[in-house]
Amino acid sequence: MSTTWHVLGAGSLGTLWAARLARARLPVRLILRDHARLASYQTGKGLTLVEHGVAHTYPVVGETSDSPGPIHRLLVACKAYDAQEAVAQLEHRLAPHAELILLQNGLGSQDAVAAQLPQARCIFASSTEGAFRESDWRVVFAGHGYTWLGDASHPTPPLWLDDLQAAGIPHAWSTDILTRLWRKLALNCAINPLTVLYQCRNGELQAHQCEVATLCAELAELLECCGQPAAAQDLQSEVERVIQATAANYSSMYQDVANARRTEISYLLGYACQAAARHQLTLPHLQQLQVRLVQQLSARGLPSD
Repeated sequence: MSTTWHVLGAGSLGTLWAARLARARLPVRLILRDHARLASYQTGKGLTLVEHGVAHTYPVVGETSDSPGPIHRLLVACKAYDAQEAVAQLEHRLAPHAELILLQNGLGSQDAVAAQLPQARCIFASSTEGAFRESDWRVVFAGHGYTWLGDASHPTPPLWLDDLQAAGIPHAWSTDILTRLWRKLALNCAINPLTVLYQCRNGELQAHQCEVATLCAELAELLECCGQPAAAQDLQSEVERVIQATAANYSSMYQDVANARRTEISYLLGYACQAAARHQLTLPHLQQLQVRLVQQLSARGLPSD
């Protein structure tokens, strides 16, 4: 019998993973925020996954953090700013040497979770998959992508990658996961904040090519300084490719702001600017971008941390 997958976070990626694991008949349990959310979930028949316009519902078991039973494998799919507190609420249930898969945007939250759980194995993940919640407990698979997983301190891949294969989750084990996370951080910093400031889809950033190019140059300088030269390579051309490939999409940060939700600015632009400060690196356009974004968030009454 396969080890149970506990999924923390019922957002788009958490439910996307849970539904596909359940589709493959793997044991999976969805950990919900509180008893009210659990009661809401239990009025339905489970999680519905919409793929290529076809909907299927899978009877995934729901529970809360204070449900009984040990957790051996935990997919942490909540927002970066919620990860530490959400994991802390489950700490009493984590088995010795439990494995956590951290599926957060940006950088910073992964190290924080790993530091609070020294006995656990924390595996970092970087995903290009796209999904959105059509309604509670119903997720639309919007963009087929790839997930890289890795553990900088323990490069041996875990046996449960076979579960991802069975569930049809395209993935690879990466021995340079930090390079991938830094690269994605730079891509997000070059695209997401500008879509908020200009109130536009990704593709409309093609009208701001000079600004994008300047940001890419500064971000590449930062990556080099942080010991990530591979992440800096051809950054501008990849940013331009992503802008074209996702031209019709609204960035996740744009969607957060549009829906009056807290953004992950601290783990994206904030993390990049803090890294620059640590290295005494002056990146005027990147730092000005952060100032402008903080002002925009504050003007909308949204947190800027």
